[in-house]
Amino acid sequence: MLLQRKPELTYADVTPKEIYFNRRKFLKAMGITGVAAFAGRNLLNLASPSRNVYAATKFTGLIKSPFSTTEKETPYQDVTHYNNFYEFGVDKAQPAKNAQNFRTSPWTVSVEGEVKTKRKFTMDEILKFAPLEERIYRHRCVEGWSIVVPWTGFSFNVLARLVEPTPKAKFVAFESYWDLGQMPMAKQALAGIEFPYVEGLRLDEAMNPLTLLCVGMYGESLPNQDGAPVRMVIPWKYGFKSIKSIVKIKFVSKEPPTTWNLANSHEYGFYSNVNPNVDHPRWSQATERRLGDIFRRKTLMFNGYQDQVASLYTGMDLKKYF
Repeated sequence: MLLQRKPELTYADVTPKEIYFNRRKFLKAMGITGVAAFAGRNLLNLASPSRNVYAATKFTGLIKSPFSTTEKETPYQDVTHYNNFYEFGVDKAQPAKNAQNFRTSPWTVSVEGEVKTKRKFTMDEILKFAPLEERIYRHRCVEGWSIVVPWTGFSFNVLARLVEPTPKAKFVAFESYWDLGQMPMAKQALAGIEFPYVEGLRLDEAMNPLTLLCVGMYGESLPNQDGAPVRMVIPWKYGFKSIKSIVKIKFVSKEPPTTWNLANSHEYGFYSNVNPNVDHPRWSQATERRLGDIFRRKTLMFNGYQDQVASLYTGMDLKKYF
């Protein structure tokens, strides 16, 4: 799927908000069923992109982060309808369709391992940890496409300080929610990966202020297909490091396993920093295509966050530790 151009009007301009939030109600109200509904599907997809069927929470009083880029934001429709979430399908358009009934409440995140205080946090507790920031981050996927998104959250180090990692903690391991009953697409094993999805960071990477514990985007709570209700966003790494729908965080002494490294260590290293000088074995990483654009642009070292994170890798061979 190649998205070509941003339309002149936003989708909110085309269709009233109460209608484009729920396409099925729109169809019913218009009396469109059967063949007529099928025939008009493509037009309705343009006019009324489906957000979460559950009411989105709007955030107020967001702090504008000094870490934000001034680049043009990618349209909401593109970000929510072209993404990876293999538990809901391997095609980029499938998560938006298949995650609509994913239950994200109640939700608990367990924090354990090498910490002084092991805890289980509800989402209500997480939302009270710190003032929420809006951070407009570049986000670069390993396949060669990129986006600019206004994420909502706060630095992961806020949570880490609450549980107090012990001196033995050198890495942080993350685990996504996994339930075949809610994620039937995954049983087809088309993604070639094992579930639950797991990821990891070195402790100093996790504690870097850029590392975001994310609870929303575009001023609202996360849509299901984008990792509701809580995910990570690590902007200088390829997108698969930004694990979605987190249920477990564990501080550990040794480098933890990560899903794509387990699946194919030759192609996916533990660090996975955005690096135009290190190609994926099957394609170049020198350029990228921003969703909504036609032409490609040069990929930036560390995705443009070199000033903030390069010191983490001083003396390391970034071709070896890719």
